[in-house]
Amino acid sequence: MAKDIVGGVLITSLIFFVSVFIPIIGFFGALFIPLPILYYRLKLGRKNGALVPAISGSILFIVIGGMSADGLFFVELLLIGFMLGELIELNCSIDKTILYATGAVLFTGFMGLVIYSVLSGEGIYAIVSDYVTNNLALTMVLYQNMGMSQENIQLIDRFLAEIQPLIVKILPAMVTASTLFVAWINILIARPVLKRRSLSYPDFGRLNMWKAPEYLVWGVIGCGLALFLPGSAINAIGQNGLLILMTVYFFQGIAIVSFYFEKKRFPRFIRFFLYTLIAVQHLILLAVIGLGFFDMWVNFRRSGKPT
Repeated sequence: MAKDIVGGVLITSLIFFVSVFIPIIGFFGALFIPLPILYYRLKLGRKNGALVPAISGSILFIVIGGMSADGLFFVELLLIGFMLGELIELNCSIDKTILYATGAVLFTGFMGLVIYSVLSGEGIYAIVSDYVTNNLALTMVLYQNMGMSQENIQLIDRFLAEIQPLIVKILPAMVTASTLFVAWINILIARPVLKRRSLSYPDFGRLNMWKAPEYLVWGVIGCGLALFLPGSAINAIGQNGLLILMTVYFFQGIAIVSFYFEKKRFPRFIRFFLYTLIAVQHLILLAVIGLGFFDMWVNFRRSGKPT
């Protein structure tokens, strides 16, 4: 038991160190921090499984040097893994598993931000604005280290300065969307890992047949109308709502893509290439979101079971 706990802490800490000290690779590495927490929660049970994120979180705060926005971000990743393990053990549906895990993370994250605001004596908006500004500054340092020309750096610097208020405005949607995505991708990756280790994994059914609730289309319409109404607060609600709903319809769109990959028996390397293309090409990404949105009327998977 102790050996498993130490192993879980080491794996989690390794991913954490990669995320912190290797800029580009580390960003993608952070997405998988919940996976070992999820695995050891199901393998060791609730009590012993909770020691892995607790010890890993303590190491995290020692390295970072106390409470900070970055520290809160990594703690939320640990919480996602633990909550996914809890919900999988309860045999919840795929919708409830991702929704409840995301809700728990967002709630605790907001409460952590409130506590940090009280302790630091700064307002929440000021904290968020400073965090965005600092991260944009780090982005500029990264571009400079890559050897980009001074002219291009100045253009990017002006562009980032202009979009900083917009990023602060839509940050709630960005946090929600990223939490949904992290929960979703770790659920997908956990399936073969847990089954190979003979650990419990719910029968979510065929995930490439998943559909968003039909009533969400009214949310899209409402958020779209809010963009044209007067008032910055109403516009902000519309923008954040649309971004969150676009994430939901992305899941439905990627399920449609997966359905046809399976139906046409695409080789794994071609699937990997096309999924990567979807991730890096914004126009293709928007097309996938469009597939998910219009699926309610067109029903792209009406042809039935794969051949």
